[in-house]
Amino acid sequence: MNRRNLLDRLRPLLMVGIALTIVTALVIALPSREEAPVEMRETVPAEREAEPTTRDPGAMITPEQLSRTFREVAQEVLPVVVEVNVVEVVRQTAPRSLSPWEYFFGPQAPGGPEPQQREFERPGLGSGVIIARQGENAYVVTNNHVVGQASRISVTLYDRREYEAEVVGRDPRTDLAVISFRPDGEVPIALLGDSGSAEVGDWVLAVGNPYGFEATVTSGIVSAVRREAGGRGQIGTFSDYIQTDAAINPGNSGGALVNLTGEVIGINTWIASQTGGSVGLGFAIPVNTVRRVVTDVLERGRVSYGWLGVTIVDPEAGRFPELATDLGIEGRRGALVLNISRGSPADQSGVLPGDLIVRMDDTPIDSSNQLTRRIGLLSPGETTTLVLVRDAAEQTLTVRIDERAPEEDLADGSLVWPGLAVVPLGDQLLESLNLDQSVRGVVVADVVGGSASDASGLRPGDVVLRVNDRPADTVRAFYRELNATRGDEVRLRILRQGREIGVGLVK
Repeated sequence: MNRRNLLDRLRPLLMVGIALTIVTALVIALPSREEAPVEMRETVPAEREAEPTTRDPGAMITPEQLSRTFREVAQEVLPVVVEVNVVEVVRQTAPRSLSPWEYFFGPQAPGGPEPQQREFERPGLGSGVIIARQGENAYVVTNNHVVGQASRISVTLYDRREYEAEVVGRDPRTDLAVISFRPDGEVPIALLGDSGSAEVGDWVLAVGNPYGFEATVTSGIVSAVRREAGGRGQIGTFSDYIQTDAAINPGNSGGALVNLTGEVIGINTWIASQTGGSVGLGFAIPVNTVRRVVTDVLERGRVSYGWLGVTIVDPEAGRFPELATDLGIEGRRGALVLNISRGSPADQSGVLPGDLIVRMDDTPIDSSNQLTRRIGLLSPGETTTLVLVRDAAEQTLTVRIDERAPEEDLADGSLVWPGLAVVPLGDQLLESLNLDQSVRGVVVADVVGGSASDASGLRPGDVVLRVNDRPADTVRAFYRELNATRGDEVRLRILRQGREIGVGLVK
């Protein structure tokens, strides 16, 4: 029995959703680089012939047949997964030996010799997948946190050939990096699948070099799809993740997650663990995201993302769940706009602070991370339609997307309006701020450095009582009056430490 027939029989019993595919070579012409085209391997759906099948969907699969399938997939995938070794130079303060005087009488007076700074080499290890080749160069995709700020990078192939490598491009927003090396012979290229077709329950294999144990294969299933990182450390937020219980450990980062047809459907990236080892909670970047990042890097040397120009949060999340009720949007999901960047696509199209974006084109928006990712996938110059809720009424706007600038440029608070976040003044805040129950207003929860709110002297904990001499007893009322301002100044009456103060925000 060949592997394809076996997979047909596995589908109904093991919930492995695998489409018949044929392998094609994708050639991308890159006029800005070498004349040779970039070659990648992908799959396209095979045309099914309308003929009766004799397959018995109830036939049992023996352990030997399943084992043979795993073995064949492993043999196909192992040669395209490499070990990535890096060396990073770090500077540390070297301890200074004490003189006899200091040993007996304590440290010297100020002005003595400064501690010495020394350089140390710190090795690191990860995995990578050979994803393309162009002329004499082979390209490997791995995690950005694997290459870090390495001064030296090398890759070791499955056949133990070893080559020096260099970074071609990186994308911290998805935690992906592309490195290249020049092999002295042929190298295999990974077969890329369609991560969008992965479903919970599909069998998968994770291939990598955990703890330096090269060419390790573990098995499991797809535990969940479209998982979000939830702001965990340095994990990329411009991607969702495929969750798997296949064992993933330190050293697996950058390795392949493959289905039972040998197609790469993800790049293993992080684990959730209190011990640092696998507890069955591994996460991989979907290959559809990887494909886009790699293509951008190879075509233009960097990754381009769409940009809307808003600061957004989830209205039901965090320490103030009553925020949605105060805004009149309880029970609705979406991305709540706190601030707008001046001159941004959002600003030019009419998006305002306090808007709840609930739909983008035909897709409902469930969270701020989802909106960020979907906007990021658009190319600069593309248009999109946003449906939003403003003051309890739905509106539709058309937005022309710009290219997202580097994060350090986006950190310029002087372009942010109004530069603050407010929350309802509930009973808990009344008590913690020592305020009388009769006080009505909203509380400043955050102020963006360098913004108009920061320049005016607003501080977290200030209670906004009135906006332009009109009551701001709810968050909804605050945004209504803020957005209704005519002219370039908004007048606020705030309560701070028992005293009322007048503050002006200049646009």
